Amino acid sequence: MTEIADWFRSLPVFTRYWFGLSVLFPILGRFRLVNPQHLVLSYDHFVRGFQIWRPVTSVFFYPMGFHYLVNLYFLYTYSIRLETGLFDGHPANYLFMLLFNWICIVIVALLSDLMLLMDPMVLSVLYVWCQLNKDVIVSFWFGTQFKAIYLPWVLLAFNMIISGGGLYELIGILVGHLYFFLMFKYPQEFGGRNLLQVPSIL
Repeated sequence: MTEIADWFRSLPVFTRYWFGLSVLFPILGRFRLVNPQHLVLSYDHFVRGFQIWRPVTSVFFYPMGFHYLVNLYFLYTYSIRLETGLFDGHPANYLFMLLFNWICIVIVALLSDLMLLMDPMVLSVLYVWCQLNKDVIVSFWFGTQFKAIYLPWVLLAFNMIISGGGLYELIGILVGHLYFFLMFKYPQEFGGRNLLQVPSIL
């Protein structure tokens, strides 16, 4: 137990809290310590019922199962890689990216009546890492390997084939691309203004 606690404390701060809450809330819902219906996003309950916690809890809650474990793996892997890579020594910048992606995803979800936001949030972070590490070789199921730039689209296609879904992943990809474009591509490749500025309060 001590080893697990030491490992958890060794995680970079934002990955630690994100991962920890993404374990805690599904457990609370699974054992009915909290009604899962109170953890998902609902336009009526959020806007009209003023249940302001829902945009937050809907990022961390997900029904336990294989897909949930896959989400945890990608969250852990790519959040750590970003937080200890590009954003190492710049925690405010990483927090800003998480907040920007989260706000965009919540807006889209409210307009689209989506209830669970873990998928798009994880995909948005994974997408940013993949864009910044396009040529890095990553491994997928059954030992397949390819460049990182293709990973978000492989995950999208894989989920469409397996479950007939894909909307959540697509939203995550689009939000991740919006952040990447505004923060990196537009100012660096097109010579435009840096439209995303990290607030001094962070």
